[in-house]
Amino acid sequence: MIYLHIPFCKQKCSYCNFHFSTSLKYKEEMVAALKMEIFLRKNELENQNLKSLYFGGGTPSLLSVDELQSLIDEVLKYFSFNEKIEITLEANPDDLDGNFLKALAKTPFNRLSIGTQSFFNEDLQLMNRAHDAGEAEDSIKRAQDFGFENISIDLIYGSPTSNLEIWKKNLVKTIELQVPHISSYALTVEPKTALNAWISQGKVAAPKETDQNQEFFFMTEFLKKNGFEHYEISNFGKPGFHSKHNSAYWKYGEYLGIGPSAHSYNGRNERSWNVVNNQQYIQTVNQNKLAKETEILSEKDQYNEILMIGLRTSWGVDLISLKEKISPELWEYFQNVIQEKLQSGLLEICENHLRIPEKNWFLADGIASDLFYVN
Repeated sequence: MIYLHIPFCKQKCSYCNFHFSTSLKYKEEMVAALKMEIFLRKNELENQNLKSLYFGGGTPSLLSVDELQSLIDEVLKYFSFNEKIEITLEANPDDLDGNFLKALAKTPFNRLSIGTQSFFNEDLQLMNRAHDAGEAEDSIKRAQDFGFENISIDLIYGSPTSNLEIWKKNLVKTIELQVPHISSYALTVEPKTALNAWISQGKVAAPKETDQNQEFFFMTEFLKKNGFEHYEISNFGKPGFHSKHNSAYWKYGEYLGIGPSAHSYNGRNERSWNVVNNQQYIQTVNQNKLAKETEILSEKDQYNEILMIGLRTSWGVDLISLKEKISPELWEYFQNVIQEKLQSGLLEICENHLRIPEKNWFLADGIASDLFYVN
């Protein structure tokens, strides 16, 4: 699968620390550089028949439909598309007007991931989103009108401008709009963000973990009652609408990341990441060079990553596959370190998979880190 990072946004959200630029000055140069990197790395994927092509960012919907189509065309020069390929475009509600969607519907894009975040203006204003509550709802309806059925929306819970009742209304609205996939995250306070500064200055209250826990557990039960499958800590999908792209990450598959700050993994022991600087990326790629760094993962690195990623999912960690990947000594360590958590119920084994029971998913990162090999 291939991920293309489009590093542009209209404005900076107060909570965001992803890599992007609010200037579109070098948009054409960036699109050309992305095409060049696709060419330079055309032989890196072992499986050249793609099951997923994902345009993320940033805000890919800031590109014109012609520019987006030209990037798909470039990928098709060197890769083939599986007949059931999922081609996703991340988009903000304010970009999804009728003209854009009409043109997009004529392209191979078959999935939209819309950055809704909330259906309430108070939340959106705190987050410094470019859209309002009306646009959040209208963009989904409009996309459906143009034939896009496979729609995912992002929702953020635990905001100081929200509460459990508002959160319930957000979820009810999502059900009413017949959205088949939801990615939902607790509002986190990252360093060097506007939100962090506002909280430090006392202008905004810090999110409360107890509120976030309550809203998370309400969401899991509410969405399950409405036909969603909770297949990863932050992701819920109706049957047949799980994200193929993200599921491949969580199952430790190979992927190729194109664009500044994008990461790649060869499915075995090599991970790479591109430079986090737009101009440096463009200049380097224009010299027919790759703007990336690479690391070889040790057996212990792979073991730790498999646990961290797999234990966030409903299927968990495949124990047969894990045993094949690691040494007998590390396998013995693993068997010993999981015993206490199995006995306490924080972990369970089902059909040769190690899982965290859903009631403990909010503790997943801590549970996984306790199993890490750190020597």
